[in-house]
Amino acid sequence: MAGHDLAPAGAAQLVYLDPPYNRGGRFDSYHDNMPRLEWLDYIESRLVVARDLLADTGTVWVHLDDAEAHRVRCLLDDIFGVDAFIADLTVESNPKGRQLDRFFAGSHDRLMVYARDPELVRLAGGVASAVDPADFPLTDGDGVSFRLLPLRNTNKRFNPRTTPTMTYPLYGDPVTGAVSVEPGPGLVEILPVFGDLTPAVWRWSRDRARERVGDLVCRTVRGRSGPRVDVYQRDRFELGRIKKLKTIWLAQEVGSTDTARAELRAAGVDGFRTPKPEALMRRIVELATEPGELVVDLFAGSGTTAVAARGLGRRWVVVERNPDTVRDVLVPRLRAGD
Repeated sequence: MAGHDLAPAGAAQLVYLDPPYNRGGRFDSYHDNMPRLEWLDYIESRLVVARDLLADTGTVWVHLDDAEAHRVRCLLDDIFGVDAFIADLTVESNPKGRQLDRFFAGSHDRLMVYARDPELVRLAGGVASAVDPADFPLTDGDGVSFRLLPLRNTNKRFNPRTTPTMTYPLYGDPVTGAVSVEPGPGLVEILPVFGDLTPAVWRWSRDRARERVGDLVCRTVRGRSGPRVDVYQRDRFELGRIKKLKTIWLAQEVGSTDTARAELRAAGVDGFRTPKPEALMRRIVELATEPGELVVDLFAGSGTTAVAARGLGRRWVVVERNPDTVRDVLVPRLRAGD
């Protein structure tokens, strides 16, 4: 495979690889039983192509399971550099678990993400669809939903000894909820403390608290050491708000192999055993690219990457070496979406 036959060097913002997992299986669409060293050479050559295709701001995503993921991560370290590592995501692909597995019922895949250039990489850490409006149960006078978050840093590693500039008094009226950075009539001094009354620190600096004092409110809380006054931040829900994603992606968020098979059947295609769900590929494409940018998939398979990229307004190039898969699965699926 020559990358320059697919696209100019540095043209792709995202390269996705979903190769055979090398677990010894044999499928109609591909063989999954190459000798390990031969398989690793095969994957290494594709990773080099991926590196050459990527823009300096781009990322490569490699989808595997536990059988070879640790070895491929070593290849990724060698080809892209240890500092280029971004994440090793767990993707729930089979919520019921594979009951034929010998010891534990496998239920997940691995998705390793590396940057072409860790200093220049552009990658969203979250998506708007991950924000649940139900997490903002309160409403302010303007009708905007919000929630209250403790202004106190709840991590005990951050304390007056480790971050002394983040501990200072605030002043508040627990009856009205008003908070001030300066003392005043009827206001009580509020210092950050943990539930056991050991000293804590705030999440905001004094200057930031002064600038955004209107977003602060105080409340009387009853802890294990008795009542005390604490300070909270009004965290408002806004359209388009982004929530940082966790490193475990559940099937209820991104679909499963069963979901993907149902999507294929809905497109009038059947017989491909290991498709990826459209929600998963949409998430990856949204995180890694902007509209109009180029997405490359070096193992196209059932064509989910192409479907997601096309639906999101990205340019795309996909590679599939099995002509039967191209004829019977990939092309019919893409035509079904026209």
